[in-house]
Amino acid sequence: MLGIVADVRLVREDAQDLVEIRVEPYPNPISYKGEYHVRSGSTKQELKGAALDRFLMRRYGRTWDSVPAPGVTIRQLSATAFGTFRKLAKQSGRMTAADLKGSRESLLEKLRLVEGKYLTHAAVLLFHPEPQRIFTGAYVKIGFFRNGSDVVYHDLIEGDLFSQAAKTVELIRAKYMKAAITYEGIHRIETYPVPYEALREAVLNAIIHKDYAAHAPIQIKVYEDRMSIWNPGHLPENWTPEKVMQQHSSKPFNPEIANTFFRSGEIEMWGRGIERMIEECRAAGFPAPVIKYDAGDWRTEFSYPKSVLERLDGDRAGSGEQKTRVETPGKTPVKILAVLKDHPEYSLAEVAAAIGKSLSAVERAAAKLVKSGKLRRVGPAKGGHWEILE
Repeated sequence: MLGIVADVRLVREDAQDLVEIRVEPYPNPISYKGEYHVRSGSTKQELKGAALDRFLMRRYGRTWDSVPAPGVTIRQLSATAFGTFRKLAKQSGRMTAADLKGSRESLLEKLRLVEGKYLTHAAVLLFHPEPQRIFTGAYVKIGFFRNGSDVVYHDLIEGDLFSQAAKTVELIRAKYMKAAITYEGIHRIETYPVPYEALREAVLNAIIHKDYAAHAPIQIKVYEDRMSIWNPGHLPENWTPEKVMQQHSSKPFNPEIANTFFRSGEIEMWGRGIERMIEECRAAGFPAPVIKYDAGDWRTEFSYPKSVLERLDGDRAGSGEQKTRVETPGKTPVKILAVLKDHPEYSLAEVAAAIGKSLSAVERAAAKLVKSGKLRRVGPAKGGHWEILE
């Protein structure tokens, strides 16, 4: 009835006849009266919610990203996202010119992103301009932290998955990391605490292998001396965390999303993502990233190398804050205006982090700029922006 084959035998112990029933461990959940039970360690658990959904889909050869998404039409998808994919796929050579010149419908068919008359979950995530409106938590959250839990500033990265990947890497390097500057002759050399390819691979891994049914965003925490990337996700069936760290085949959690990123040339799909991260860090002479898995949570942590931190002036190397050797008060307003020219949406706390000054010093300088008519605040503290008047 339960699909279990038990070994039953008669044994004699202490002058008594006993019936011994031995049941070997079963890798799959057991169904009993409409409920599914699985053994985890020394305990029995009933599968419920998302865990039950994953089991049932796996049982029928489906994955969450291949499930239809009723209510979303092809017309609602982003022309920009399609343009980005076509450009990348053309460069990669992994799709024919005829496929890329076809209609949206034919392209989605080629990518296996439609199910009958419906778009799949993967199609919505990859090509919808606001997938977070359909799937809660389908975005990336980045924050810079000081003293363990104090958030100095943060950003939300939304949009199609191609945009999320590109914008996340760009923003981390532009705003959340500070490069150590050295010179060889007249040539300026910038050394970031995490190699570009390792950072890019980590971000792509989080986006492609994320469990979007968990409804939680990818969370990237940047500190003065390290960075961690967290995403909800799960190990392939019968895999261990140790196997993931070794050479292994490619088993993406979201095969349709992974296939589309492969077609675009953004990934290789050989199961070498973690291996590449480690190789890139070691090639630069940096510490290898630490990858941890715990009950549905993936965390990748990069520790910044001492060689880079020591070359950064000041205590707050990871945030982009620097001390200047000799600086007159007149330079601070100039720096504030330069930052706000490129980033009018910045708060004064973000400006302070960017130029390496205390918040109180930036507030005083900004107040003088406003009073002198050189700077104006438009809109509320949240959602407003700065205007430079001369």
